[in-house]
Amino acid sequence: MKTEQVIEFIVNWLKEYQRESGLKGFVAGVSGGIDSAVTSTLCAKTGAPVIVLNMPIRQDVTQFSLAKAHIGWLKENFKNVEGAAVDLTAAFQAIEAAFPAGIQDGLTMANTRARLRMLTLYGFAGHRRMLVTGTGNKVEDFGVGFFTKYGDGGVDICPIADLMKSEVYAIGRSLGVIDGILRARPTDGLWGDNRTDEEQIGASYDELEWAMGFEEAGHVDEIGLSSRQREVLDIFRWHHRVNRHKMEALPVARIPGELK
Repeated sequence: MKTEQVIEFIVNWLKEYQRESGLKGFVAGVSGGIDSAVTSTLCAKTGAPVIVLNMPIRQDVTQFSLAKAHIGWLKENFKNVEGAAVDLTAAFQAIEAAFPAGIQDGLTMANTRARLRMLTLYGFAGHRRMLVTGTGNKVEDFGVGFFTKYGDGGVDICPIADLMKSEVYAIGRSLGVIDGILRARPTDGLWGDNRTDEEQIGASYDELEWAMGFEEAGHVDEIGLSSRQREVLDIFRWHHRVNRHKMEALPVARIPGELK
């Protein structure tokens, strides 16, 4: 990958989209992970106003500290960036108190965290007339659908959604993203036990990238694959199938003309 040229392309794409939208800049949530760090830095390089939000909800201290450090690094290097920490723990607790106990399973509440952050991002974006910037990469957004519908999937633009995770890391190193983020194990930060993405999905991003490439190449013959490769393919295919509703346009009941 021609890293510097890709950076220039995305920055110019962001500039053009923002100009055509008539809006004033970008809002991005930062989690302490590589995807949000790269996305927010690319936005900062446009020169347009950028708001970066650290939105803890009972957050692991390491994740919060990495996000805080990244915001500090951005503000030191880009005068167009402002940052804020918005502690959403109390708001999340209020939702917990309002929800009947029977629907408060782990996945429901993890997705609720993501949707609460989406509301916050759009609160800032609407008030300041800015674009909410997505932070999903290609294997997450179009491979396994590893995001919350109307949570971190509720955005205006997706600048890194055509980049594999390994490519995001390469761009992060080129941009000078802080070492702690480059070394951190990927996690969505939505669970109290700090589980990693790999633990949730059952495969590493390198494995998922291989599986996505295998599928995109249209391979049918699996002869010669190792047992682990077959297992990873099964994992990839299952996630892609069950999460396909996140990747496609909403189903619409098209009424036949003779019924109207």
